[in-house]
Amino acid sequence: MTDQPIWQLTAAEINTRIRARELTAVQATEAALERMHAINPKLNAVVEDLGDEALREAAAQDTLIAPTGPLHGVPVTVKINVDQKGHATSNGVPALKDLIAPEDAPIVANLKRAGAIVFGRTNTPEYSFRADTDNPLYGRTHNPWGDHISPGGSSGGAGAAVMAGIGALAHGNDIGGSLRFPAAANGAVTVKPGLGRVPAWNPSQTTERGMLAQMMSVQGLIARSAADLHLSMPAAVAADARDPFHVPLPYRGALLDGPIKVGFTKQTFGYDLHPEVSLALDAARDALADAGYIVEEIDPPLLREAGMDGYRALMGEVRALMGADLRRDGSDTINAIFDTYFQEFPPFEGDELLQVMARRTHYARTWSLFLETYPLVVTPFLPQPFFAPDRDTQGAEGVQEVLGSALYSYAMNFMGLPAGCLPTRLAKLPKGPQPINVQVVGRRWREDLIVNACVAIEHRVGRMCDALWSQMG
Repeated sequence: MTDQPIWQLTAAEINTRIRARELTAVQATEAALERMHAINPKLNAVVEDLGDEALREAAAQDTLIAPTGPLHGVPVTVKINVDQKGHATSNGVPALKDLIAPEDAPIVANLKRAGAIVFGRTNTPEYSFRADTDNPLYGRTHNPWGDHISPGGSSGGAGAAVMAGIGALAHGNDIGGSLRFPAAANGAVTVKPGLGRVPAWNPSQTTERGMLAQMMSVQGLIARSAADLHLSMPAAVAADARDPFHVPLPYRGALLDGPIKVGFTKQTFGYDLHPEVSLALDAARDALADAGYIVEEIDPPLLREAGMDGYRALMGEVRALMGADLRRDGSDTINAIFDTYFQEFPPFEGDELLQVMARRTHYARTWSLFLETYPLVVTPFLPQPFFAPDRDTQGAEGVQEVLGSALYSYAMNFMGLPAGCLPTRLAKLPKGPQPINVQVVGRRWREDLIVNACVAIEHRVGRMCDALWSQMG
């Protein structure tokens, strides 16, 4: 045992110490709650405190002879847009504040079955459709690095919480970047699973989601240590019959022959590449080369086309299926943002929407063949350091900085490919320090390869949470 505070331990360290009977689930949960109560008032990352029920569950776990699973006793948070039995799935919308979940969503059930202790629910923007986190129901979430940086979205509460030390793992989800934006904003690490990897469904929903939402949205986890994704992802991908399109493959795939070839690109498709982002990409490249990967510069095929077609198709579906709800229940702010989205990403409709959904297979096939040569590809996540809060409310220029330049993000959702995001550099900028993340794309069903690469990079560049905690004091 060391004198390191319990709240700073990784999920793997917590689980190991509990198994060795050096720590109890109650102690781990109490530490997470104490940290939350100390700093969450400034961050507003966790908007529902589940401390009482979490401590009861932890106490019950401590009576067991054997651990319940790989996440036994690990404190985690769940995002408020996913069902957790007995709690509101408000999605940041006042009109949904009393939508009480009748059962746990598959991801929540899987985490609990693996032994995780859910002690809080985290903030999201209205309808989980911004890359920033603020809503009329719970207000703004702040980035632990400072108010010069948005906390990201839509899993902004999750990203801010886990990096600040509120829980070892945070649940989130991603339809166009909502796991990776918060990871990039806060300096966390995540892997956006591929299509069909993690079962998904909200028992509280009264209608099925649109086809594109079903194909692009995935559930996942945000951590501050890459190795914690290896610990937690096998639990997340466990089968659940309520998702009829889930693919019940094991998390770990077959070993690849020889050194893995990694494609590397700094292409930004007309957007300026900031020098700090360039240096962050260099750090990832050099770390992988040092770890034995073969890194080669590539030109990512059809990336811009896949990204723009994908987001314009999603906007077409959103306007057709959610437009009336947005106008009726959404705030003036979210409606103004969507008006700009529709302007900058003209929605496909009718025959055009059907045609672009057909082209999706062409993009996915092209990348599937490309990834046969390069099983991993390192790309920018954003071409510039992360933006300030409310940047997406500042008209077309703001939306272009927030989403227009994020082609590498939503292209992967459209094609259903897994993609990791991790910090490789701490930039010292005029408004203050901030982490710079890069993206690692991988073959379909090979989240494990992506996380292996993230572990290798992190081993050489270090974790960002250590610098953050030193700054926070």
